[in-house]
Order: sequence, then C-alpha cells, then structure tokens
Amino acid sequence: MDIQFIDTTLRDGNQSLWALGMRSSVIESVGSPLDQAGFDVIEVPLGALYFKKFIRDLKENPWDVARLVAKAMPRTRKSWMTPGGYIHPFESLPPPEIVKLFYQRLVEAADLGRCQTACNTTGQMESTFPWLIPFYKELGLQVALGLSYTISPRHTDEYYAQKTREVLQFRPDVIYLKDQGGLLTVDRARTLLPVILENAGATPVELHSHCTTGLAPLVYLEALKLGIRRLHTAVPPLANGPSQPSIFNVLANARHMGHSARIDESRLRAVSAKLTEAAAAANLPVGAPLEYDHWQYVHQVPGGVISNLRFQLKGMGMEGRLDEVLEESVRVRADLGYPIMITPHSQFVVSQAALNIATGERYKHVTDELILFAQGMFGEDSGYPWMDQGVKDRLLGVPRAKELQAERERPVTVAEIRDKLGANGVPDEEFLLRYIMKGETEIKAMRSATGAVGQEFRSTTPLVKLIEELGRHQGKVRYVSIHRGNESLVVRGGARESV
Repeated sequence: MDIQFIDTTLRDGNQSLWALGMRSSVIESVGSPLDQAGFDVIEVPLGALYFKKFIRDLKENPWDVARLVAKAMPRTRKSWMTPGGYIHPFESLPPPEIVKLFYQRLVEAADLGRCQTACNTTGQMESTFPWLIPFYKELGLQVALGLSYTISPRHTDEYYAQKTREVLQFRPDVIYLKDQGGLLTVDRARTLLPVILENAGATPVELHSHCTTGLAPLVYLEALKLGIRRLHTAVPPLANGPSQPSIFNVLANARHMGHSARIDESRLRAVSAKLTEAAAAANLPVGAPLEYDHWQYVHQVPGGVISNLRFQLKGMGMEGRLDEVLEESVRVRADLGYPIMITPHSQFVVSQAALNIATGERYKHVTDELILFAQGMFGEDSGYPWMDQGVKDRLLGVPRAKELQAERERPVTVAEIRDKLGANGVPDEEFLLRYIMKGETEIKAMRSATGAVGQEFRSTTPLVKLIEELGRHQGKVRYVSIHRGNESLVVRGGARESV
C-alpha cells in the first residue's frame, strides 16, 4: 500500500452537492461499510455550521448525530473541519474557554480522532494557534493544517513555501493543500507541489481539490507523479461536480500507474447504491463531471457559495443578475487585497458585491463583516497594506465602525454568556446548543418537530411507533425507505421498489 485516501463523502461531498441535507439515518446506513472500506480518515459533518443545519432544517439534535457517528464508525479515524479559534466562522473571537468546551464535548461525543483547519486565511497562526494546537493535541487528536490555494498577484509559489515553513512550528501531523475552488491546474501543480513537499520535510502532505473546473482528477494523477501519497476523494453520487474526485476513478487510474491502496471497492459500491437511492428519494442532486469553465478562474467563488448566492438573489428579485454580481465580486476582491476565496472571506466578498449591484453605487451600504475585515479582525488577509486605501478609509469612516470596535474591545466571559442565554446550571451540551443558535427558539422548534413528517426512524425505533406515526400522516408521507444490510426497500405512493 503506497496511497492513502481521506473520504469526504459525508462532509464536503454532502456540503458541496446536498447543501448539508444528509440526514442522520443516511449516515447510519452507510457508516459501517465506509468504516470498513480502508480509508485512513473519514470526514464527518460536525461543528457549529453543521449543528445549525441539523437543528434549523433537519430538526435533529446534533449531539445525537455525533454519538451516532461514533457508534456507526468505530474503526476509522474520524475528522471534522474546524474554523480554528472560533466555534462558527462568522463570529467574533469568543472566549477560549467556550471554544475548548465545545471541541472537548464534540470530540468525546463523536469519538473524533483528527481536526482539519485552514491556517493561512484568518491570521490564526498569530492569534489562536499558540494555545489551540496544544489543546487539540491534549485531546489526542491528529492535527491537519491546511494551506488554502488561490490565484492572485501575491499568492506565489514562494508565498506557499514560506507558509509551509511557518506551519511547521506547530508540529502538525499533516499538511494539506486545500484547493477549495478547484483552481489548481496540472502546470501549476508541477511547480507548487514540489515546493510544499520540499519545505514540509518529513511531515506528510495531502491534496484536497474540487472538480469545479473539471481538472481535479488530472491534477490528482499529476500529484501522484510528484510524490503526493494522500488524496481526498468522495463516493458517487457525492463526488464530482463541485465536490471531490470519485474514489473509483482516482483509484482505478492510480492502479494503472502502478500504485496500490487498501480500499475495499465492493463495500463502497454498496455505499454508492444507498446514497443514490437516498438522492432519488429526497430529490437531491447527483454529482457529475463538469466541463472546463475558465470563468471560475476569474471570479474564484466556490461552487457552494455560488449556489447560496443564487438563492439569495432570487429572494431579492435579482435572479437574472448573477453574472453582474460575480463580475463585481472580482472588483471587490481586488479592493480588499485579494483575500483567499474561502469561508468566511468568499461570503464577505459576494455579499458586498450583491449590495453594490443592488444599490447601484459601490460601498453605499456595507456589511458589518466588511468593516471588521478593514479593522484587521480576520488576520493577515484583512486590513493590511495591500488593501485599497481609499476603500479601507471609507469602511473605517462609517459610524458603525466605532460601535464594532467598542464591541470587540470589551471582553465577554463565559459566565456572562451563560447568564444571557439563561443557561446557568444546564448541561454543557444544552448550553452550547443555545450559544450556537443564539437562544432557545430554534432548539425548541427542533424538539417540537419530533414525530413530524420528515423524521427519520432508525433500526432501534419500535415498529409500532413507526406505524403509529405513518397513520397520523396519511396522505402526507412521500415515501418510506427500509434498509437491512445491503438490501433496501422503497415504498413510494403505493408503488414498491426493491434494491
């Protein structure tokens, strides 16, 4: 075995193609075969961003999902994406105590063994990594630090060489190149990857890319030629499109090149079949190879952000102006000094671009996040000399800037947060749910939805309860999906399908 694979199906594939719409019952149904397929690491959809999705849209308790993940996949090291010293990537820096409490409880509940975080986007190498990385290691986690890839006048090969050397001071277990926009080409890989490998020394290097421009599968094969031996892939139908390359495609081509890997494809074929069935039952998209799109190299907005932007523009009555907003996002990004287009920066850029187009005047109205960006809150990519000085002065000169500065300078204690949320004396898990959701309203809505249409019943649910629930919702249930081992049954509108 000379190649190791990191599976992204449940996390990045789910996020890129299904907008995190995968229910816990689907995770449970594919967890065991994924766990036994031979992956070195499996990404799982946990963390504050994913907690919000489970609570708000799926009406499931994410702590229960975390425990399900631990039970369904006990063998393979499980990893989650963390925004570093934050709990949520769009918030101001919270007290370190609350960050530590959340991640400690999350690691315990889901039996996590690895954390992944980008380290060249929000200045955390200076602000939070000195206390955060040792904390992760105290929890027994493998630490994977990502260098996010982008194209700009200042993001040269030497920039990535320097960042690789800086990362080594934290003694990561893994360094990975995170090509969130699928922008890496074969030619650029030939110059960039050797630079990262050389400066990483003995630290393993992984490659994570997206198929947004259609080039990622080719880039992966070139990476193997250059010495990369750890690749991020997904299982169809949650591969391709804006997601990662298919494990089946990459593995087959790698073997033809003389490489070997400990991957059980038969188990993954069963996973693929169950996911395809789930997609059809819930009318979710299926990943497919995309044609080359040069426009992606100009605006560099990740596919998932574009999907959300399209939805927001429709709500504003601007659904026909997507190209205008993307063109303006190119100008906004240049004004800001070419921040890497990854969460949260990509959202800041497109939101401001949409405002500029909607009002017909650039920076007539600005978001709080852009003001904080100008104040330097988001590290090396924000507020530094390469930002357009005129735009920076305009942002810092609005009255709201003083208010935000005052809020940032006032330290908030965990005791104050508990008191504000009415969470004194409640268990940590409940307190953290209230903190993430900024109160109890949506948590109560989640709990009140138990038993409603859309609830997922698992193998542990008594059959009598399932029948009772179906009886209460006659005429409203679209389908029933039943799984046993590798067999499944879908009943839809009176018609029955065996798989």
